[in-house]
Amino acid sequence: MRIDSLFAGPRPVFSFEFFPPKSPPGEAALLAAVERLRLLEPSFVSVTYGAGGSTRQKTLEIVTHIKRDFGIEAMAHLTCVGHSREELRAILDHLRDSGVENILALRGDPPQGETRFVAPPNGFAYASELTAFIRAGYDFCVGGACYPEGHTECRDLEVGIRHLRAKVDAGAAFLITQLFYDNADYFAFVQRARAAGIRVPILPGIMPITDGPQIERIARLCGARIPDALRRHLLASASAEAAQSVGVDWAVRQCRDLLAGGAPGIHFYTLNKSPATAAILTALRH
Repeated sequence: MRIDSLFAGPRPVFSFEFFPPKSPPGEAALLAAVERLRLLEPSFVSVTYGAGGSTRQKTLEIVTHIKRDFGIEAMAHLTCVGHSREELRAILDHLRDSGVENILALRGDPPQGETRFVAPPNGFAYASELTAFIRAGYDFCVGGACYPEGHTECRDLEVGIRHLRAKVDAGAAFLITQLFYDNADYFAFVQRARAAGIRVPILPGIMPITDGPQIERIARLCGARIPDALRRHLLASASAEAAQSVGVDWAVRQCRDLLAGGAPGIHFYTLNKSPATAAILTALRH
C-alpha cells in the first residue's frame, strides 16, 4: 500500500522507525521489537540507511522481511551517499521487484570521518534530485525529511523552507520531521510550509526518551532543542526507570497536543526498542 493513500483515511497515521542491526543479537532484538509492536497495528514502518551505504544490504533485507513475513507496510530509506545513478537504479529495481512501494529519499549524512557532504561521481547532491530521479523512472511513493528547527547545516528557517519546496516540487508526497520536543516548533514550521505553498502531509517525528544522557547526545547531533522543563524533570530522575517514565509522559502529552492541533499522525523513532513506544501509543488510543 502506498503511504500517501494512508493519509486519506479517517484515523491518524502511526508509524515506527527502525535501524538495521549490525550483529545477530541485534537482529534478533529488532525482530522481537517488530513482533511486539505489530500488535499495535502500525500504519507502516521504516528502516534507515547507514552512512555511506554501510547497511544498504541489511536495510533491503529487513524491509522486505517486514513486508513479506510480518504483513506490515514497509518503507525503505535511500540516500545519495556514495551511490552513482547506476547503483541507485539497481537498488530501486531490487526494491520494486521485492514488492516495496514506498521510499524515503534523503541526501544522507557525510560518511564517518568526513565533515562535508560531497556528491558522488554521477550521483546526486540533494534529496530533491534523488526524489526527481525516482519519480521519473519508477512508481514508488516517495517521502522526504524536514526539519522544524532547521537543518544542522542550514539554520536559516526560511532558506530551509525553500529547499523543502524544491523537494516537494520534485515529487515528495509526504514529509516526516526530524525529532523535536517542543510542539511550538512543529506548528510554526507547518505554518511556514503552508504559507510557501507546501500542501503535502507533514508527519511529526517523536523519539521517546528512555535514557537522559543518550537523548542529549542525539539531540545535539540532530540540532534539536530539549526544553528546560523536560531537562529539569530528567535531571531530577533518580533512576533509569524514572527517566523513562518522564520521557513516556512527556511524549504522551506531546503527541496528544500534536494530534489535537491537526497533525496527521505520529512517526516514532523507536531506537529498535518496543516498551516506550508501545506505552505511548497504547495511551493515545485509550
